[in-house]
Amino acid sequence: MKLVRVLLLSMFMPLFSLAHAQTAWPNKAVRVVVPFPPGGNTDVIARMLATPLADEYGQQFIIDNRGGAGGTIGADIVARANPDGYTIIVVASTYASSAAVYKLAYDPVKDIAPITLVTAGPLVLGINLSVKATNLRELIALARAKPGALTYGSSGTGGVPHLATELLRQMTKIDIVHVPYKGDTPALADLLGGHIQFFISSPLVMTPQIRAGKIRGLAVTTAQRAPALPDLPSINEAVPGYDVASWFGMWAPRGTNAEIVSRLNQSIARILKQPDVQSRLRADGVEPAHCTPEEFRRFIGEEITKWSAVVKAGNIKVD
Repeated sequence: MKLVRVLLLSMFMPLFSLAHAQTAWPNKAVRVVVPFPPGGNTDVIARMLATPLADEYGQQFIIDNRGGAGGTIGADIVARANPDGYTIIVVASTYASSAAVYKLAYDPVKDIAPITLVTAGPLVLGINLSVKATNLRELIALARAKPGALTYGSSGTGGVPHLATELLRQMTKIDIVHVPYKGDTPALADLLGGHIQFFISSPLVMTPQIRAGKIRGLAVTTAQRAPALPDLPSINEAVPGYDVASWFGMWAPRGTNAEIVSRLNQSIARILKQPDVQSRLRADGVEPAHCTPEEFRRFIGEEITKWSAVVKAGNIKVD
């Protein structure tokens, strides 16, 4: 009987060790990859989450900025990482648009362990003050009256602001010219200078300029008006069926332990309920958007399908 007890103990020891390892997570720093340079919206969201996560778990959540190729370089790093719970990523809505325009070495839906959607909100369409349009219908009419005369900027070919404008072009059948930039800042500078006529970007970029009277805000891209920008109509009001959201979410490599995923999911739910966090997000024009891991997986798939159709219809290619 003693031998049997020893054999049984030896058989179950690995299971006890595994359970202990899962319970003990994290016992060292967790790397949070941000697939864009420091200072951008994704970086801000990641840092907003990293501090309370570190406080909750008693370990550092260290931001690792790995920008390039529309966020696909950082995503590829995480998709290939050890699924031990010590590498996670915060992605933006460009994660889905990039999947529509780039040939990826990973499957953006299957090769991940989704954790949760974090925030969602509108983009904002703003125009130069010299443009003779006071609302979106007038801008569309102006574009139809002068085919090819209006130019619009974007933060880069294949990004959500570009594809959001391309979707508007396809749905309204207007002839407008795309001018891609390397980021929001140079595009906004040229909008202010009148070198381009309009630009779709985040509320964080556009709202201060609208409130300062330097550009004219025409619409938000979500199907409903944004609570933070109640005076701006939705594009959907002039172009029925139009709906584009800017969002941020978190995932880990495929194979990451489900208990770790669940713990992070619930931690982020608690963070997003904090009044100071909600105030910060809403000041930037976005809303908390927690969901289950599987809901986030389905959402990503739907976003990729939508943008793939826009890319195909517009014959959009990234050099």
